Amino acid sequence: MSAEETLVRVEELRVHFPRRKSLLGKSPEPFRAVDGVSFAIQRGTTVGLVGESGSGKTTTGRALLKLAPVSGGKIFYDGTEIGALSSAAFFPWRKRIQMIFQDPYNSLNPRLTIGRILDEPLEIHFPQMTVAEREARCADLLCRVGLSPDHLRRYPHEFSGGQRQRIGIARAIAVEPELIVCDEPVSALDVSVQAQIVNLLADLQAELGFSYLFIAHDLAVVEHLSDWVLVMERGKIVEQSTPEELYGDPKHPYTRQLLAAVPFFQKTV
Repeated sequence: MSAEETLVRVEELRVHFPRRKSLLGKSPEPFRAVDGVSFAIQRGTTVGLVGESGSGKTTTGRALLKLAPVSGGKIFYDGTEIGALSSAAFFPWRKRIQMIFQDPYNSLNPRLTIGRILDEPLEIHFPQMTVAEREARCADLLCRVGLSPDHLRRYPHEFSGGQRQRIGIARAIAVEPELIVCDEPVSALDVSVQAQIVNLLADLQAELGFSYLFIAHDLAVVEHLSDWVLVMERGKIVEQSTPEELYGDPKHPYTRQLLAAVPFFQKTV
């Protein structure tokens, strides 16, 4: 199977949210969180989606998993149009598309042990697995993300933010997905930990062949991880190209503004 085959194709995706009526009873125009977005993700590659807060990038990612209502357009996954599927019809596709959430503190259920957090998706999507097989799989998942199998009996509050995000990554890869939507997975972490998580994601992709939609506002992270970069502003994609072209010669004024806002360190003599 060629790495250049299209896994996801999005055509004119729209996600609009209704606004409250005014005091006079008039219905205002809906909020156009995503307004006519089109892009593709090839197998085994990473597409970076960048933009400031409120640009619609997270809503775009959530729409791929039916976590945000699709108002229009089409989402094709492996050649099948999945955007219009009901929740029940979409269920078989859920294990093929997973998500790593931005906040490692709120994305893990504090009442469950790490073992149960990892076991739950296995129990749902692989009912043929025995309890012993699932337990062995959970231990292996923790090893893959740089943690110890001994952590299976501990609770989320016993871990640091970086460790919790590693657990979130383990949960995302548990059901062997083909696409992982990474919703700003390092923005809530210390700078010293961010590089470790990015390197872990890159290593897992090289080993297991995932595709990533990597959502971020940190252009430096996107530059080093992405094969293709989309720049989003006010619900629309305003520029897209390879990282080399985008960072070397940005065409759109908004892209130039984002790059100008990236801090850099100047060496002093």
